[in-house]
Amino acid sequence: MVSSIIYDTLVSAIPQNIKSQTPIHLLAWIPGKSPISTVPSLIAAVTTYLAVIFGGRELMKNRAPLTTSIKLAFLLHNLALTLGSGLLLALMLEEIIPIVRRNGFYYGICGEGAWTMKLETYYMINYYFKYWELIDTVFLVLKKKPLAFLHVYHHSATAVLCFSQLHGKTSVSWVVICLNLAVHVLMYFYYALTSLKIPCPWKKSVTTAQITQFVLDIFVIYYASWNHVASTYFPSLPHRGSCAGKEHAAISGVVCITSYLFLFIAFYQKTYAGKRAHGKSAKTITGKQKAGTTNGRANGNAL
Repeated sequence: MVSSIIYDTLVSAIPQNIKSQTPIHLLAWIPGKSPISTVPSLIAAVTTYLAVIFGGRELMKNRAPLTTSIKLAFLLHNLALTLGSGLLLALMLEEIIPIVRRNGFYYGICGEGAWTMKLETYYMINYYFKYWELIDTVFLVLKKKPLAFLHVYHHSATAVLCFSQLHGKTSVSWVVICLNLAVHVLMYFYYALTSLKIPCPWKKSVTTAQITQFVLDIFVIYYASWNHVASTYFPSLPHRGSCAGKEHAAISGVVCITSYLFLFIAFYQKTYAGKRAHGKSAKTITGKQKAGTTNGRANGNAL
């Protein structure tokens, strides 16, 4: 079947003894058996992350940044996440595209049958990727870079979000994950290039892509959530039909993605719009200063 050529190629490359010995809880989400699949284990993982990064920041206070010594590790980390994100995106698309073609987009985001075993495995891999991505912050600590609230919150909350969607089995999950993986391919490749000192004017584009991702996410998850709420509690209100997934997962998705959008917009305005305004102000000041001296004397007030 052409639609699963990537999956089939990868599976065929795995030795038979490994395939036969792989426990089911590594392929299917089984709370209590799959790694970090319970609330206590999730809390422990996030708490450990916070303890490591803030404890590490204190340990690095009187030490020199390790920028040079970790350059290769940083490069390999970003290249691996670029390739891993791209491969996982391709696998997910070859699974979900046939479903959407056969049944339509609404079924793809709301139908119970749109949550397949393959997708569940991919969602698990994506979830565990989030713990791998926490190493991003470790590199910041070792380089003695500031730990911005947005960075720490985003990394922590995304692990929690992925956990909640696996528990809630929300069929719409693939939309958010696919968009996120696409952005991560761009973002981690950008980081890899910068680590090699290769000029790359993508920084602003990466932030723009992240904001665009969240806007698209919100349109889709709000629509899916509305259909679930309306069909369950307000059937007289306009809606397309029911939508698969547990309510706690829908709530966490709406709250988390909405918070990301506002935080990233604020970051964009502070980082780019603020710089542009400052640049214009500086040019105006320079121009007025020049104007104040062209007639042979200083005006005394450039503003």
